[in-house]
Amino acid sequence: MGNANLATMEWSQASEWVEGEKQRVYEEVTQGQLRQKPVARWYHTRPLVAPLVWLDNGEAYFPSDIFAQVQNTHPNINFTTIRNLPPLTLDNLNILNAYGNNGKNVYLTSNIDVTEEPKWLTGIIPDSDGKTNNVTSSAIIVNDRGNGSVDAFYMYFYAYNQGNNVFFQELGDHIGDWEHNMIRFEDNKPQMMWFSQHGNGQAFTYKSVEKMSKSMRPISYSAKGSHANYAVPGIHDHLIPDLNLPAGFLQDYTSRGLLWDPTLSAYFYNFDGNSSTFESIDGSPVGAMYYRGRWGDQQYSDNDPRQSPPFFGFRKFVSGPTGPWDKQLNRTNICPDNGILCIIRDRLGP
Repeated sequence: MGNANLATMEWSQASEWVEGEKQRVYEEVTQGQLRQKPVARWYHTRPLVAPLVWLDNGEAYFPSDIFAQVQNTHPNINFTTIRNLPPLTLDNLNILNAYGNNGKNVYLTSNIDVTEEPKWLTGIIPDSDGKTNNVTSSAIIVNDRGNGSVDAFYMYFYAYNQGNNVFFQELGDHIGDWEHNMIRFEDNKPQMMWFSQHGNGQAFTYKSVEKMSKSMRPISYSAKGSHANYAVPGIHDHLIPDLNLPAGFLQDYTSRGLLWDPTLSAYFYNFDGNSSTFESIDGSPVGAMYYRGRWGDQQYSDNDPRQSPPFFGFRKFVSGPTGPWDKQLNRTNICPDNGILCIIRDRLGP
């Protein structure tokens, strides 16, 4: 589907501004440009306790440059391009929040047909030190909750999510992929760790999770293609939220392939849960953190030749994900507040 056939909308003629939205977006952009002072609360992200990620030995879509996702896409609403925007960067990406439903229905849509497998989708293979050289592929966000309680979010970005194969059909692919671990500290000591997986995830006591040899750094296993995070290697059925079995209908696979250290190529932020605001550390771009839209294409219609016929309601291509702004950075429990029972495990399992 070429871009030439798409209808367009004028940035200057957006008709769905909410009251005060234009001024608020301006203030957010200005804040992203000016609030750059480093502060000390991010000591929790130091390598002493930050997760290391094992990528699966069959992985084809590696950690990716966050800015490259903006460079290789254009913003759409309902398959219609927003035009006459200023050049988009990670500093001003939140100007898209002025469109549509406060930006929530904006999709960063690939400039090249993804079935042609553009190179930028495959990401960067970590080097022998675990670094994704010359790109920034993660965002580390610290929320000091007060009373000695601190949450450190380790956000991992991949340009492409390859879905699961079910009866020889690949289902659930999407452009863009944000996954995360979160470690909760009490009185400067790590107590619990969250592993994001598809629509939910798992929580473990920090004491129970695997650590890298001779260190306190916990291990997270990134599933092949889907990049869901698990506490152990192996096969994981994820059909039922918060229940991972060693076999089943929808399976993820994890193993010790390449080791990735997200802290070596990361943006750093503080987050204020009371005001829902981000503070940049060392010049990290703030606008991308406020962006409320999707980091990939909208789900292709059933008439699109790239889309597979529905399979029990599942499709090959689904919509891209939301970003850090939508990950409940001020959650009450270690688990997201999504109505699913929060189980904190004290022993490892699938």
